[in-house]
Amino acid sequence: MDISVIIPTYNRYELLKRALKSVFSQKLLPIEVIVIDDGSNDNTSKIQNDFPQIKYLYQHNRGVSSARNTGIKKASCEWIAFLDSDDEWHPQKLQKQVEFHKNNPNILMSYTDELWIRDSKELKVPKKFQKHGGEIFEKCLSHCIIAPSSALVHKSMFESIGIFDENLEVCEDYDLWLRVASKEKIGLVNEKLIVKYAGHENQLSFKHWGMDRFRVIALEKLLNSEFKTQVIEQLIKKYNLLLKGAIKYDRIADKQIYEKRLKELENELN
Repeated sequence: MDISVIIPTYNRYELLKRALKSVFSQKLLPIEVIVIDDGSNDNTSKIQNDFPQIKYLYQHNRGVSSARNTGIKKASCEWIAFLDSDDEWHPQKLQKQVEFHKNNPNILMSYTDELWIRDSKELKVPKKFQKHGGEIFEKCLSHCIIAPSSALVHKSMFESIGIFDENLEVCEDYDLWLRVASKEKIGLVNEKLIVKYAGHENQLSFKHWGMDRFRVIALEKLLNSEFKTQVIEQLIKKYNLLLKGAIKYDRIADKQIYEKRLKELENELN
């Protein structure tokens, strides 16, 4: 199995070096490593001096989805592994996923469990992020349980399912994995083979209030899927949460939008 690694980055030169070290420490090395610099203005452009074997691509700042999509289009291998520049891999990460796919040739995407670290201490991963394998669409509805850095995907999947939605500032991974899970089984290598670090600057998950605002956009796309009832039920939950926030912070226009959409969804469900 030939693998291309795609690493999007923005102003994370030091963290990027850590991520790349973990890639080149793999027991099974990828064929190519593509770093997409999404408009950095720090020292990221020097990364090829540190790792001359990588492919370095610069683009004007268009967001992480655009950067990953650029990498997908440039990748030459059949299999694509993603790594966020603030994460790192266990040395056996790729090897264990390749073994999984050799034993399960009909599964075209897999992911792994993850370790969370803050201030050099391991964090307990909340139960809602528990990992599952197989037909996992309903397990993915509430929150994104698949970290991009854990995913290994056959390139044909992007041709049939589509790529990352560049209109989503965050939750773009939630959106794509939901679309995959609505059509395909997703394999799980149930070991903590990636490390996610919390607490540093520029984490997208801390930059946006009301993450469910983006999750409902992803869910709305799936109203014509075979999981329509489950999608509507989840949308009602999330719009109710958004409505509470709109009332609390006196966002009158948002309140009216959420109330109208809730009424429509409840009528459709009944």
